[in-house]
Amino acid sequence: MKWIAHIEGCPKRVNHAAVAVNHKIYSFGGFSTGEDCRGYSSMDVHVLNTHTNRWFKHPVSDLPYFENDDILPYRRYGHTAVVYKNNIYIWGGRNDREACSVIFKFDTFWHCWMAPPITGSVPRPRDGHSACIWKNYMFIFGGYEEETDSFAKQVFYLDLDKLHWSYAICDGCELNEEPTQRDFHTTVCINDRIYLFGGRGTTFLNNQYVENYCNEVWYLDMKSFDWHHCRATGDIPVGRRSNSAFVHNGKMYVFGGYNAVEEKHYNDLHMFDPETNVWKLIKPQGKSPCERRRQACSKVGDKVYFFGGTSPIIMKSDDEQIEPGHDGLIDHSDMHILDLNPSLKSLCLVAVRRYKLNCRELPKSLREELYHLRAPNKITVNRPCNSAG
Repeated sequence: MKWIAHIEGCPKRVNHAAVAVNHKIYSFGGFSTGEDCRGYSSMDVHVLNTHTNRWFKHPVSDLPYFENDDILPYRRYGHTAVVYKNNIYIWGGRNDREACSVIFKFDTFWHCWMAPPITGSVPRPRDGHSACIWKNYMFIFGGYEEETDSFAKQVFYLDLDKLHWSYAICDGCELNEEPTQRDFHTTVCINDRIYLFGGRGTTFLNNQYVENYCNEVWYLDMKSFDWHHCRATGDIPVGRRSNSAFVHNGKMYVFGGYNAVEEKHYNDLHMFDPETNVWKLIKPQGKSPCERRRQACSKVGDKVYFFGGTSPIIMKSDDEQIEPGHDGLIDHSDMHILDLNPSLKSLCLVAVRRYKLNCRELPKSLREELYHLRAPNKITVNRPCNSAG
């Protein structure tokens, strides 16, 4: 594994949601410091062409919300996105006024939004939940419910063919165990199991609620709807929230996140093997991203793209001070690319850039690849054709 690129000029977003469709990555919503989190405007959509590493702002971002509020999601954070049959489904999330429980579909062929009619037991509005696909179902777990002012406990699933909501009857394992309630965790689907890691919960201690961060791994058996606790060993990561997770070769990888009890952000990468229940700390070659949380990540082929998020401000000297009223965090507009299986060609391109070698004699196609690995992005508004390719 190797970190092969760090590109600036990407969408500055935190708590956004992103998924990959073919060779493109679609990023939805989120906010950055100083932006209006109470108003209602159309959710912005940014698209990355992974062939060129160039971002553009999708034209649907500029559609007027109040003229199309029956089909357009308003801009939000803490929502989720999943892909099914090249359509992207957005659910949940909130602005600073309210949370949402409407399912929205983004058609990547016609490049349009719709809010299809839904039946069944619709979950309460929430944010900070997780969502993943198993067969033709979208499963959601956890998050913070707007109506009950508490963490959600029930697992819900949406049949994306019938557009019908149901909730899972989770009986737990033989000891009737189940994961604690939480938000801003991650879930991934491996075979017929949904694996859960991280998140923020609360414990009632000394007549008050205090935050806690679980570092246990749980999985939900999709055939029986039973929860199981994985008795993990190895390089077990510290509990955290707002981390990223992805699957590669049947294993779960976890990157970054934040633990408020420790007051620490992370940029470590851990791998969990569900066959052995063993964690391993992974140290890819190259320069890793700085510590951060609330970033998004998407995997395309053997490459994983991490972008956005927020980090603590690092003072350059002891004389510097954070301005009054500032939370001490900085939002990122960069993107890091992790190559999980770098080819000889990729390694050579990285070496050319690292050692500042003369590339004038290289073929034009290779010079273009070098450019796309290092040149800052400049977001433009493009009007794509009717194709997901």
